[in-house]
Amino acid sequence: MIDTTIFQSPKVAYLTLGCKLNFAESSSLGKIMTEAGYVTVKAGETPDVCVINTCSVTEAADKKGRYTIHKLVRRYPEAFIVVTGCYAQLKPDEIAEIPGVNLILGANQKFDLPAHLEELKKGDPARVYTSALKDIKSFLPSCSRGDRTRYLLKIQDGCDYFCTYCTIPFARGISRNPEITFLVDQAKTVATEGGKEIVLTGVNIGDFGKSTGETFLELIRELDLVEGIERYRISSIEPDLLTDEVIDFVASSKRFAPHFHIPLQAGNDELLELMHRRYNTALFESKIRRIKQKMPHAFIGVDVIVGSRGETPERFEDAFAFLEKLSISQLHIFSYSERPGTQALKIGHIVSPTDKKNRHARLQQLSEDKWKIFYKEHVGTEVKVLFEHAKTDGMMHGFSGNYIRTEVPYQKNWVNQTISVRLGSFNADGTALVAESV
Repeated sequence: MIDTTIFQSPKVAYLTLGCKLNFAESSSLGKIMTEAGYVTVKAGETPDVCVINTCSVTEAADKKGRYTIHKLVRRYPEAFIVVTGCYAQLKPDEIAEIPGVNLILGANQKFDLPAHLEELKKGDPARVYTSALKDIKSFLPSCSRGDRTRYLLKIQDGCDYFCTYCTIPFARGISRNPEITFLVDQAKTVATEGGKEIVLTGVNIGDFGKSTGETFLELIRELDLVEGIERYRISSIEPDLLTDEVIDFVASSKRFAPHFHIPLQAGNDELLELMHRRYNTALFESKIRRIKQKMPHAFIGVDVIVGSRGETPERFEDAFAFLEKLSISQLHIFSYSERPGTQALKIGHIVSPTDKKNRHARLQQLSEDKWKIFYKEHVGTEVKVLFEHAKTDGMMHGFSGNYIRTEVPYQKNWVNQTISVRLGSFNADGTALVAESV
């Protein structure tokens, strides 16, 4: 156990892998630990506890989780090693076999960390606390800033979709959410803390309302009324749940940014059917068209999976041509990996590693081309940018509402402020547009 007679203020290191939701939950976990008397470790200090919040969306994510656990065990042999997150929920026994791991917490147990730490003794076998899938029903709130200017507000957890390639429903449980009034109160708290931007996070956020009889549209309408918040961003939202009414509201709202992140996964109808996705390419294209009609300047990021089972050369070429013609801003490309227990393992035609790599490279180049085109279209325009704390080589960065990364010479009084600037050309490394105030 953590003996406070030895450790007057036990130091904790947090390492988070995976999605925005994981980062939001790690930050909230940090708050809980602070309230329990723990202190977040500073650079150069040795932690007494290491908390690893893992991801399990792909085999590569599992591998990264194992590598990270081994690395921290070697680096801090005297520290208590705690593993939580999706990998911990799905494969606790696999993690328990790693020498040096002390505690494994599943989806329902992660926020009870302080109590579990009191039970630990160095040298004992790893303690495992997880719940069966049917018992993962509670909603654990999270609204946190972490080290960034923007806040992450968890509005939903779990997923009822069970796509053939995905294990997330097994790690996160059924779709569930708090009431709108609770989330509005959290947004008001952010405003009182000086927060300017909130990202709405979750596993399947468009499914908001399953457990309260409300809707995602009702939620964003109420959040839009919260004074003090200048900008909201909607994180990944399924195309079948991105209704025309939601698009139209964002186009007319005071605070919701013209920024969409929409998972497509495959630009071919046969592949979408094999994946058990709930839409086809015609529906997806109609959503992109409506966004651009209402908000020509909107940034649209699209998730795609490359090399999935059933992705024949013909289907890939069809998918590539579909993506090529879409008026989108960027692709987020994930290489398919086999996930034990998924229905995808029953699908024929396995893509070779070489073909997968080549297809990934082609999609990556397409993404870079579309991203550059989108940025170039906005050179010379005036935008409002929320600038962040970080300072690099005398420069500071921020993002416009439509997610254009902007660079200006560092000015302390611009930190966490929304400033009107005029966008110029690309910076030296081509990662942002240089801007000047107007």
